Amino acid sequence: MLLLFLTVTFIAVAAGAGGAVVLAPVALGAVGFTAAGIAANSLAAGMMASAASASGGGVLAGSIVAVLQSAGAAGLAGSTTAVVAGVGGTVGWLTAAAAALI
Repeated sequence: MLLLFLTVTFIAVAAGAGGAVVLAPVALGAVGFTAAGIAANSLAAGMMASAASASGGGVLAGSIVAVLQSAGAAGLAGSTTAVVAGVGGTVGWLTAAAAALI
């Protein structure tokens, strides 16, 4: 029984990590952070408008909008990919642990 749990947990962690890395760029594009810039009438455009009005007309370097647009335009950096994989793996592990309780 323990071997089955460990196998399922390993698969869940790997699937969570891999899935998060693959889906992060898709999610960024879906909300409007694209390689061509922020898509008009998107969630990203609303975020950019809010950030610009809060800072007096421009989007501050290092802000969440600037970081997400950079990732949408150029892809995820290696360090960011590692963080995304870690979060996805953690979600996979938590899912496996919760399933074991049922």
